[in-house]
Amino acid sequence: MKIYLIRHGQTDWNLEGKIQGRHDISLNETGRRQAELLAEGMKKRPVVQIFSSRQKRAYETAKAIGKSQNVGVTVIDGLEEVEFGEWEGMTWDEISRKYPKEFEIWCSEPAKITPPGGESRPQIYDRVKRALKEVVSLAQGDVAVISHGASLAYIVSSMLEKELGDHDEIIVKNVSISTVAYDEKTGKYTMLDANDVSHLQGFSEGEGKVRF
Repeated sequence: MKIYLIRHGQTDWNLEGKIQGRHDISLNETGRRQAELLAEGMKKRPVVQIFSSRQKRAYETAKAIGKSQNVGVTVIDGLEEVEFGEWEGMTWDEISRKYPKEFEIWCSEPAKITPPGGESRPQIYDRVKRALKEVVSLAQGDVAVISHGASLAYIVSSMLEKELGDHDEIIVKNVSISTVAYDEKTGKYTMLDANDVSHLQGFSEGEGKVRF
């Protein structure tokens, strides 16, 4: 079985460099066009089910694929973006000024700090593992999973059974497709392709850098 891990399309907050987290931001015009191109690119990767975060930007992206392939979208709890607490709605420059001590630790040893009011690493890993377990239990063939930049980084890390290091930086571009093979007999995941945005065909896709 193949699992296509997909990040949502662009939002205005992506453009402004703001941390979105659990804020329910919709796709902007560029993001909606990206979702259309993604749907075209997914035609060569037919799926029987689509699983999505409940947040608008992910669900809207999922619906574009679903419309193209005549497949419904199922919301899975746990696929939401990482909760960044008080840092949400701020840029990294703003965070560095308002939370200088916390920001310094975040940049050097991020595993040792949780954004005020946000999720800890153990909490994130726990929920994405539960979400993955539900996806696999419901899957009846190749599936698409639409989520968010930071959460996708943790999802991939969980699949590969390797926790993110302090200085790991994973780039998950908007509407990128990462292909993972799941062996139902062994329960093992194998990364086949990562961060594919060839379907954008030169369209300005934007990107998000997630540092842990």
